[in-house]
Amino acid sequence: MQELRKERLDRGVKVRCDSIYAVSSLKEVMFLVGPGLALVLILLVLPLVVSPYWQRVLSITGIYVLLSIGFGFLANYVGLVCLGGALFVGVGGYLSGIMNSVGVPMILSIPIAAFAGAVICTVLLLPCLPLRGVYFAIVSFVYPLLAARLIAATGIFGGTDGIAGLDVLTNRWFNIYLIFFVLLVAIFFMSRLVNYEDLGLVFRGVKDNEQAIIASGINITWYKAQAVFIAAFLGCFGGAYLTHLYGWVGMSLFAIDFSILPVAATVVGGSGILYGPLLGTFLLVPLSEMMRDYGTLRIVFYAVILVFFVVFWTEGIMEYLRRKYEQFEHWVRV
Repeated sequence: MQELRKERLDRGVKVRCDSIYAVSSLKEVMFLVGPGLALVLILLVLPLVVSPYWQRVLSITGIYVLLSIGFGFLANYVGLVCLGGALFVGVGGYLSGIMNSVGVPMILSIPIAAFAGAVICTVLLLPCLPLRGVYFAIVSFVYPLLAARLIAATGIFGGTDGIAGLDVLTNRWFNIYLIFFVLLVAIFFMSRLVNYEDLGLVFRGVKDNEQAIIASGINITWYKAQAVFIAAFLGCFGGAYLTHLYGWVGMSLFAIDFSILPVAATVVGGSGILYGPLLGTFLLVPLSEMMRDYGTLRIVFYAVILVFFVVFWTEGIMEYLRRKYEQFEHWVRV
């Protein structure tokens, strides 16, 4: 009679580290690629089973996911706590709206605004890059407040009325699958960057031991600027997309929600894993929409959620699920 014993699923798959594997069967291949395939499948099927109203909510959720990925990347891999998500969205949205209002088609204004907006945001934050921790967070948080007050006081870019009559993304299926495609590409790119590329190794070094990187003769400001550009590009694309989702651009694109919700999503989903903020965002944004009738009580809801996860569940939901998935045991013959 053959004896059986329990063995973890990842035993024999991970050889030397988390990025080097040895696979010998279809089961082990599915162990590695299964979670990613499940994520893609969920994003493909989810729009098909919800109403047009919730499809619009999912489109907005995709924008918050891009912001959350950028926030998590800067905070967890570069050591920069950036609360400038509203700045990214506002700059990208206004650039695309202004270009479209003078005749540039939105198929060009969106990518141009994403790139040009990322450059502008990086230049604005460049003097602040030597700052770390709460100091960088405060400065980045002030920028969107300053931009909104400047527009209201001077009346530029349409003032408090904004710019209306812009081209609109009319096909709801194209709208939602466009933002889902972009966030999947962003997750893949960011995962490759932080786990497999030399640039990601430098980013980790900047976070863990900035003085050692400086002593190695590496221009630390240049690498921080690259990281900010990547995060800003994601946020600016989200802002440009949002502008043409509604056909209007205004001061609401500098709303504080775009800076605060990515923080909450990262805490809920898990800051130790790149795609943790994705789960946090897909939980918080729809829940917030369902609580719209309760008005400002939604702030109480956010506060309770944050306190619970910060105090009692610091690893977040996605990190917990990943740990349980990798530790799952099955019976094998001895």
